[in-house]
Amino acid sequence: MNKNSFTTVKLEKGEMNVYDFGSIKLHAYKTNDFIDDEVFIIEKNGKVVVIESPCFFDNVKELSEYLKDVEVEGVFISYHGAGASFLPKAPKYSTVNAIDYSSKGGGRALIKQFAATFGDVFDSSVHETTEILKDGAITIGSIDFVVKQTSEAFDIEIPEINAVYTHMLGHDCHSIVAGAGHADAMIAELTRYVENGYDLILTSHYTPEDLKDAETKISYLENLKKIASICKNADNFKDEVCKAYPNYAGENYLDMTAGFFFS
Repeated sequence: MNKNSFTTVKLEKGEMNVYDFGSIKLHAYKTNDFIDDEVFIIEKNGKVVVIESPCFFDNVKELSEYLKDVEVEGVFISYHGAGASFLPKAPKYSTVNAIDYSSKGGGRALIKQFAATFGDVFDSSVHETTEILKDGAITIGSIDFVVKQTSEAFDIEIPEINAVYTHMLGHDCHSIVAGAGHADAMIAELTRYVENGYDLILTSHYTPEDLKDAETKISYLENLKKIASICKNADNFKDEVCKAYPNYAGENYLDMTAGFFFS
């Protein structure tokens, strides 16, 4: 499936890009919120499984309306634990480490930061997990998934559409990279995606991407480490990265990366 082979449904705030695989569909919800969230819906036989949750109240309302005529079999809550007003009665699937990430780890710190920044429009309540996940295969709503735990939460393979969900990619935007070790871990994971030959890579903050995009990101991460090795401080690092990638979005993420490399 080509990443551009979709039809678009315009919504009041966001938009839905729908990929039709025949017996199964992927609905990629572009929220157009302040942090460019994406939510993914896998539909089969009139039932759906949702990957992640919107975290702004207007998106919660909009996506809930979009899903009103289908049966929601479950919601994976991985890297985005906020937004508990979304589908409160649906089963919520998560791993133990993802629960910790959103309730008391780095994810919780981000939720507090976003709540302070965006105020009442942001739903800072954290989803309560009803089903604990472990690594391996699981079937929800007749759709097969494979869960792979990561250092913060978990990724999800969707074999039937040859796709994988992870937190961040973004081939032409900066990412949060918590130092050289984290960059190496990201490179290893992206290399695995390339070796596995996935058609689509789904991420929390970007429209669906492909293996060419993964290779572009690997090159970016390798160069990021090289730039860091010759810079004296965070400001110097940020200036050099901006020179190397003048058209990249996500400068706020670059600020965070610079802080990690030169803390």
